Amino acid sequence: MTRIFRANGCLKILKILDFFDNSIPYYIYMEKFQVTVLGCGSALPTMRHNGSAHIVNIREKYFLVDCAEGTQLALRRNHVHLNRMQTVFITHMHGDHCFGLMGLISTQNLLGRTAPLHIYGPADLEPVFQPQIDYFCPNLDFEVVFHTVDTKAFAPIYEDHSLTVFSIPLQHRIRCCGYLFREKPLLPHIRREAIERYDIPVWQINNIKAGQDFTLPDGSIIPNEALVTPAEAPRSFAYCSDTIYKPDIADYLEGVDLLYHEATYADDNLQRAEKYHHTTARQAAQIALAAHAKRLLIGHFSQRYEDENLLLREAQEVFPNTLLADEGLTLDV
Repeated sequence: MTRIFRANGCLKILKILDFFDNSIPYYIYMEKFQVTVLGCGSALPTMRHNGSAHIVNIREKYFLVDCAEGTQLALRRNHVHLNRMQTVFITHMHGDHCFGLMGLISTQNLLGRTAPLHIYGPADLEPVFQPQIDYFCPNLDFEVVFHTVDTKAFAPIYEDHSLTVFSIPLQHRIRCCGYLFREKPLLPHIRREAIERYDIPVWQINNIKAGQDFTLPDGSIIPNEALVTPAEAPRSFAYCSDTIYKPDIADYLEGVDLLYHEATYADDNLQRAEKYHHTTARQAAQIALAAHAKRLLIGHFSQRYEDENLLLREAQEVFPNTLLADEGLTLDV
C-alpha cells in the first residue's frame, strides 16, 4: 500500500507495511535524490540559457553547485527558497560559474538568514569574495565559511550522515575541479514475513538491520541473512564542468548513476575545444562510456549552436543514454 502525505511543506511517499496483527505501521521512506538544472550555458549570455548552476536535493538538504548570474531568479522559478542552501560548491573562478554568488549572499542576508553558509572552492575563492562581503555586507547576520579545495586531488571534502562529496581533479585554464555526490550505504530491509513469523518486537528491528541475528525465546538463533533483504545500492551524481578532455577521470566516476559533463562544442570545433580547454559532446560521451555511467547529462553549451540536438546526436553515437541539459530539468538519481 502506498500513501502520500505532506510534512513540513514537503511531499513524501511512503510504502506502509503492517505487522503485529496489522496494528502497527512500519514505514519505508523513498529517500529523495534529485538534480535540477538552473543554468547550462557557457560564458556568453544568451536568451536560451543561464550560466552554470545546479541544485542537488538529497533528503531535503539543498546543495548548490556553481552560481552564475541569474541563479537567484532560477532558484525562485524552481520554487527553492534562497535560504534553503546548506552548502555551495564552486568549480572555478570564471564568471559564468560564480558571478551570482555575491548577490546570493546579499539576498540571503536580506531574507534574515542566520545559519552559517559553507562555500567550497579553489584557493582563490576566499581572497576574491571576502573583500566583496566586507564591502557590500559589512553587517552580515550569518557567517560565511570558506573551505579551500585541492583541485588536483580526488578526495572527500564534505560529509554528513547520509552523503560524502568528493572533489574531482579537472584541467581548465585556471584551477578547476568537479564534484562527486555519493550516498552512503543504506541499511538492509527487514522481511515482513520474518517479523510475523518470529514475532520480532519493534525495538529489535534496527538491531537486525544493523546486522544482528535474532534469538527466539527457546534460545535458537535465526541468522541475520534470513531476516533481511539487501538495501538499494547507494546512488551517486557527478558534476564535471569546464575541462579539457581528460579520460583519466573515468576512474573516479566508475558506475556513477548520473554524470553531468560539459559538452561546449561539437566535433566541428574540436580545435577550439582544445585551445580553450573544453570538451566536445563526443568526448563527454566517451568518458561516460569508460566510467560505466548509468546516464549522461551534457551541458555548458556554446552560444554558437542554435540547435543543440547536434551535440546530443554526437554524444548518443557513443553513449546512447545521453540527455540534453535545460533550465528547469529535474532528474531523479
